[in-house]
Amino acid sequence: MKKQNEIKIFEDKKVRTLWDAENEKWYLSIVDVIAVLTDSPNPQVYWRVLKKRLKDEGNETVTNCNALKMPAPDGKMRLTDVADTEQLFRLIQSIPSPKAEPFKQWLAQVAAERLDEMQDPELSIDRALEQYMKLGYSENWINQRLKSIEIRKELTDEWKKRGLKEGVQFATLTDIITKAWSDKTTKEYKILKGLKKQNLRDNMTNTELILNMLAEASTKDISAATSPKDFEESKKVAKQGGNVARVARKELEAKTGKNVVTSLNAKSALQLNEGEKKKPKNKKK
Repeated sequence: MKKQNEIKIFEDKKVRTLWDAENEKWYLSIVDVIAVLTDSPNPQVYWRVLKKRLKDEGNETVTNCNALKMPAPDGKMRLTDVADTEQLFRLIQSIPSPKAEPFKQWLAQVAAERLDEMQDPELSIDRALEQYMKLGYSENWINQRLKSIEIRKELTDEWKKRGLKEGVQFATLTDIITKAWSDKTTKEYKILKGLKKQNLRDNMTNTELILNMLAEASTKDISAATSPKDFEESKKVAKQGGNVARVARKELEAKTGKNVVTSLNAKSALQLNEGEKKKPKNKKK
C-alpha cells in the first residue's frame, strides 16, 4: 500500500504521521502523542508501561496497534508503534491529560483535512504554507518552496505523459538534473548538508531552490517541446534541463565570488535567523 510520511504540528510539538492512501487512513506515532499529552521525561518508557497495563487488562486496541517505519531523530527509518485515529481516540482515554480534548479535536481536524485535500488539491498548498510557518521558515523561503512544489508536479506530470514510471526512473532523472546543475548527485548534495532521510529541497537556500526550479522547469519545457520517446531520451533531456540552471549558477558564482551550493541546511539557517533577531541593536549616542 502506498504510504507517505509527514510531520504534523500540535502546539509547537512534532507528531510523526503516515498516510495510507490505499485505505485512506492516518497512522500516528504513539510515543509522539504521549509526548504531547504528558509531561513525561521519557515518553517511550511511559508507553511501555501503559501498553503492558492495557494488555494485562485485555485491551484490544493495544493488541491491534501496528509498528511502521518512521523517521527517527537520527534520520534513519525505524519501526515505531503507531495507531490510526480511531485507535488513538480510545488510547487517549487511558492517558490523563488536560490536553486530551484539544488534541482529539486536532486529530479529527487532521483526518478531515486529508479527505478535503483529495477533493481539492489546492488545500494541500495552504496547509503546507501553515506547516512551514510553524516550523520557523521565512515567508520568502516558503513562497519559493511552494512554487518549487508546483514546478516539480508539472515535471512529474510531463514524465508520466511520456510513459515513465515513478520510483527508480523518476529518481534517476532527478539525480541527473541535480548533478547537471549543482555538480553533485542528490546523495552527495545531502551529505554536504549533513542530511540523511530529510527532504533535500526543505534544506535548500533561496538561491538553491530557485536554480533547482529553473533546472526542473527547463527539463519539463524541453521534454514538452521534443517529446522524448523513451527513458534513455528522457535522461538526455534531464541533463539538458539541468545544464540551463548550471550556466546561471556559474555566472552568479563568477559575479559574487561565492559558491551557491553550500552546507547550509534548514536547521542551521533557522538558528542563524534567530541569532540575528536576538542581536542587540546599537543605541545611538
